Amino acid sequence: MSLKPAAVPLLDSGKALARSGELLIDLTSKLDLYGGGLSACGANIRNAGDCVAQAAASCRFKTASELVCDELREAATCLLEGKTKLEAALEEANADQNEYLFLVIQEAIPNIVQCGTNLEAAGASIMKRENVNIVGTYLVAAGTSMELLAQSISSLAPDFNEASESCQRMIFAAERMRDAGNKLNTNGDQKSNSTNKGKAWIKG
Repeated sequence: MSLKPAAVPLLDSGKALARSGELLIDLTSKLDLYGGGLSACGANIRNAGDCVAQAAASCRFKTASELVCDELREAATCLLEGKTKLEAALEEANADQNEYLFLVIQEAIPNIVQCGTNLEAAGASIMKRENVNIVGTYLVAAGTSMELLAQSISSLAPDFNEASESCQRMIFAAERMRDAGNKLNTNGDQKSNSTNKGKAWIKG
């Protein structure tokens, strides 16, 4: 199993995701929400990005697939823990009677869960040594969920630069994660076609 084609876009994705999480933490300071569930979720997103970047670094080596698996699953764990932090932020928004913030956070929760679930599935596929196409499909799905999450972050505080910048970095992370997945899909298809051509003479 070669994951090398995904290395560069996945590294870009991880770095951008980590930066998005940092900007979300900065936003909570501006909104006087620092130390609550939303800033804790920002920390989880930052940590998830760091794990994705570490996974990307290991993609370059054929013998490091286990490390890639572990880092992607750790990224998934960070995001799924982020869901718990967002649920705490929901309670805080409800206590503050901030209906707008409550609704935006509520909208974000399914997307962070879906993103984490797909990264977990990508890691599990690597562990089971499934075709790289399958890993790629999960990465593409994770990127799609990540972009939806980014849109929710932008809606948290439309008048603050930190919200729009966090959104922009996460959208870039989502695009590059989809690129990584598509690279694996293409690579898997090429290998499959090569194998079929090599055996074509048997059928003749």
